[in-house]
Amino acid sequence: MAMSSLPSPLAEQPARSAPPVLFHARQLTKTYTMGEVQVQALRAVDLDLYEGEFVVLLGPSGSGKSTLLNILGGLDVPTSGEVFFKHRNLTQGGDRLLTRFRRESIGFIFQFYNLIPSLTARENVALVTDIASHPLRPEVALALVGLGDRLDHFPAQLSGGEQQRVAIARAIAKRPEVLFCDEPTGALDFSTGKRVLEVLAKVNQELGTTVVVITHNAGIGALGDRVITMRDGQIHSITANRRRASPDELEW
Repeated sequence: MAMSSLPSPLAEQPARSAPPVLFHARQLTKTYTMGEVQVQALRAVDLDLYEGEFVVLLGPSGSGKSTLLNILGGLDVPTSGEVFFKHRNLTQGGDRLLTRFRRESIGFIFQFYNLIPSLTARENVALVTDIASHPLRPEVALALVGLGDRLDHFPAQLSGGEQQRVAIARAIAKRPEVLFCDEPTGALDFSTGKRVLEVLAKVNQELGTTVVVITHNAGIGALGDRVITMRDGQIHSITANRRRASPDELEW
């Protein structure tokens, strides 16, 4: 089934001419069973994400943000509903397709950096470049995030913001089409968090990578092309920003 033949909700249509659809999700539900209790993390979510956009996904804890990201990123599967990535139906592809999809198309950044302490910044990034089909060299990826002079430093020799930038370099080194960022500034102070957001905006603008940032911080919303707000496992609103703010304009 071609992506262009699938209907798209009017609420999700950007005002300007839309770029190609990258993700097309329809009627996604996710239910967790905890003993005798069932928890609905997602409730019939419909969403399109477009090539090259910067999206901010807002909502309080428990609103379904991370569950939605995990399903779109192939880390989890929905209880019902479908996810298309371009022309591929990820929900019907099986483990082999999801593994290849994660390896080739998706980069992940989390609140905690998950760097290997015994490896240098260069070596941490090389873990990804060694298995990617057309990677950036570790030195190039680290230079893109402003760490070209910290290649041989170990994580313990780097600040929290620098470690997060190494994690970003590791994620972008395999040239993913999409970068999913789950609370990437959550463990950082205000000024360091803004520096990390500057790097994400640069990756989006210079490499054309689609960037999705999950946060509970409404102030970060001004950075995106669109702001998607979630509540109780549903999309509450989708807003297109007339102008994207630069990270140095943000206040929170």
